[in-house]
Amino acid sequence: MKFAFIIDPFERLIPGHDTSVALMEAAQELGHEVWTTQANELSVIGGKTWGMLSRSTLIPVKLVEGRWTSAENWYGQETPTLQPLEAMDAVFMRTDPPVNVPYLYATYLLDNIDPAKTLVVNSPQGLRTANEKMYALQFKGVLPETIVSQNKQVIQQFVEEKGAAVLKPLGGKGGEGILFLQAGDRNLNSLVEISTQQGIVPVMVQTYLPSAKDGDKRIVLLNGEPIGAVNRIPTGNEFRGNMAVGGRVAKTEITDREREICAQLAPILQRDGLYFVGIDIIGGYLTEVNVTSPTGLREIDLLDGVSLGKKVIEWTVSKVKESH
Repeated sequence: MKFAFIIDPFERLIPGHDTSVALMEAAQELGHEVWTTQANELSVIGGKTWGMLSRSTLIPVKLVEGRWTSAENWYGQETPTLQPLEAMDAVFMRTDPPVNVPYLYATYLLDNIDPAKTLVVNSPQGLRTANEKMYALQFKGVLPETIVSQNKQVIQQFVEEKGAAVLKPLGGKGGEGILFLQAGDRNLNSLVEISTQQGIVPVMVQTYLPSAKDGDKRIVLLNGEPIGAVNRIPTGNEFRGNMAVGGRVAKTEITDREREICAQLAPILQRDGLYFVGIDIIGGYLTEVNVTSPTGLREIDLLDGVSLGKKVIEWTVSKVKESH
């Protein structure tokens, strides 16, 4: 089969960490063709989505002394050609946030792919529906106490009531811009003003969960089913566990409570065409639903001795066959 991956430029990817690379490697190892393009290389011509697609080859990472290591020149790309994306069996939309105007426009371009011919993971409409912070609000009973506002007084009152809270920009990634807010902090108003751009942009504020010090668990879901998990533990003075800010990864298990949360999410994710998703759970509470380019596969593979990339590609192949 032919797989297209809409990714950030290869030179910005980290082969030993990025899930996009793990998926491309898995597709290649299973005998499929790997093609790549970028969101800014998409067009709609004659009512169909086209892209500047390059046939791509990868030298898979190797496990050396407990770490993934890659060759110096780990990827190759042929000269790109303009092709309809419907020539592909599946398209993975794996552009990193922020979900800004160009990103949203790219999802509109992807709407012009016939789903009967080509599977898009994740669904363009699902990507627009599921802001990675706001989407979680619909799952009652599994979220920590949460508000979304750009109003300084509303946010300040919430922080005063809870004693401590975590502020999150609605469009960030990898822990960027996440702040720990504490009642009585003389900088509180300034922090809120900066984060909301002087009361213009809403932010999410959640009550601080002390169990965050024990880790922020990433669970990877495939068509609503949990297939693996990794715990990300804050290090040093950092309160965030995100790998992008130095969080330490540790092997973990999926608890019964976490499986219940996954079961609550599954029918909604399936309805919205969100097939490959990473959810974040702290102390038994859902904090985020990551749908744009969820990560964690490399770390889970390393700690659990599995190949989740192959599992995702095999599922995709069966889904494509089912829809044809």
